[in-house]
Amino acid sequence: MLFRYFASKNALIERVYQEVFIGRWNPYWEIVISNRNVPLRERLVNVYQALAQTVLNYDWVRLFMFAGLKGSDINGRWYSFMQEHLVRPVCAEFRHDLGLPTIEEMPLTQNESELVLGVNSRIFYLGVRKFIYGVDTPENVDAWVEMEIILFLDGVVNIYPGLVAPPQRRVRKPRLARATKKRPSPLDVASIG
Repeated sequence: MLFRYFASKNALIERVYQEVFIGRWNPYWEIVISNRNVPLRERLVNVYQALAQTVLNYDWVRLFMFAGLKGSDINGRWYSFMQEHLVRPVCAEFRHDLGLPTIEEMPLTQNESELVLGVNSRIFYLGVRKFIYGVDTPENVDAWVEMEIILFLDGVVNIYPGLVAPPQRRVRKPRLARATKKRPSPLDVASIG
């Protein structure tokens, strides 16, 4: 029956990917992320709350898990999509807020991407706990997401600059040649008087 509507299994998988994953992405979120008239914290809370409402549902979480376990390329494609449409824009805004070089001036680092993907993972894991493990999760997801973003941003301020431009190794300066005459210690000076 399925082959009446889809030419192949791959065509069916592609349709599922477009409908369930890409189709639920709201391009407006990218505009929200880059709107520098609004504080970054507020932008991220708004986008991640909306994203959580989109992906934290039974069908989305279970299809994503099933696709990964089956070795489908859906998961890799989704992560590539997220990298381009969420991770990269968020990293660009961190760099702007922290006065760091732009992504055009200095390419995005893997550690920057991982830091932002960690937020996505925390949100997705909430869905895994609820729809795969069947355990209790926070009832107020919006409040939980806001707490996650605040915690995340408070940590980012301290680590992010080092991810973009790792601290340079201190080069030891050669010691000056020691004087032949020994300098008196403070104790020696005190005893002279």
